[in-house]
Amino acid sequence: MRNIALSFFVVLGLLTSCSKSENKDEKKELPPQPYQYIVAKSGPAENLTQYPARLEGIENVEIRPKIDGFVEKIYIDEGSQVSKGQLLFLIRNPQYEQSVLAAQATMNSARAAVATAQMQVTKTKPLVDKKIISAYELQSAELALKSAKASLAETQAQLTNAQVNAGYTKLYSPVSGVVGTLPYKAGSYISTATTQPLTTVSNVSKIFAYFSINEKQQLDFFKHATGATINEKLKNSPLVELILSDGSKYDEKGKIESISGLVDPNTGSFSMRATFPNPKGLIRSGYSATVQLPNNMENVFIVPQSATYELQGKIMVYLIGADNKVKSTEVKVEDLPDGLTYAVTSGLKQGDKIVVEGIGLLKDETVVVPKETTLQNVIARK
Repeated sequence: MRNIALSFFVVLGLLTSCSKSENKDEKKELPPQPYQYIVAKSGPAENLTQYPARLEGIENVEIRPKIDGFVEKIYIDEGSQVSKGQLLFLIRNPQYEQSVLAAQATMNSARAAVATAQMQVTKTKPLVDKKIISAYELQSAELALKSAKASLAETQAQLTNAQVNAGYTKLYSPVSGVVGTLPYKAGSYISTATTQPLTTVSNVSKIFAYFSINEKQQLDFFKHATGATINEKLKNSPLVELILSDGSKYDEKGKIESISGLVDPNTGSFSMRATFPNPKGLIRSGYSATVQLPNNMENVFIVPQSATYELQGKIMVYLIGADNKVKSTEVKVEDLPDGLTYAVTSGLKQGDKIVVEGIGLLKDETVVVPKETTLQNVIARK
């Protein structure tokens, strides 16, 4: 029995050895498989860079009282459209009406005093000419007239001041625009020390989009913009787009018009402003959105994202060498707007053969049968 068992294990070992040998032979005999590739060709590409933005109208005017009083009437509603010069609020304070009446009465009295002094001068002058009375009497009358006229001028100034203060009881819109919130209702007491404005009128015929870029982005922006000066570069910069908070793209395109001259020491960023037309009044002050800037790149290679894989945080591709063996290579990439391709900024050279299929099945030194295709064909299959 012992001999039989020993013979069994010997035979089993021979069979296993033969099986492994056959598998190795099969693997060695497996021919190279075909893999499609594209040829690296450098050229220009347009990328889109997005920045969160804060939107404001071109004018945001706070309406504040210049006098104390009670809100008697409100002629507008929140969100309504108003024109420049339109009446917004009426403030009630009888003190200012009484001041006008008192100033008018004082001025009328001063006018009467002037008239009396003028009559005295008129009456005195012939008597002096006839030497009935001394010239001193005429000089005294003329001085009294000058004093009366000065008092009249003072009362006129007081009346004007009273009328101006009374005019502050009516508040008009200084610009055309959209009315904001109305924190104070009719009957509310307000004063010049009131914290909140009565409302804010926003001119939204155009919209300012404020956003920030870092130092490197600022340098890149001016490097690619044409022009000798900053103003020329801003003027020649491409149009930008606005992505609204619901993800939709705004119909109108905007223009970058200004950039801050100094970097913010707290954030290390520059503030930029783009202006968008708003003919339909769709956008209001206070909205949030995303400004989308085109970024023109030169001498980059466009590859399908499917032709890349990630290894320890690095983006890799397989290149086919002269002996048809593949080798993994690290590349630096930037996303492109189509979501299907990358712009390779480093790691490739003109004429490289980039494998575009079966990436997960390859490893370094694998021999393949190269089959050339085009980038368009690869993208069309996605």
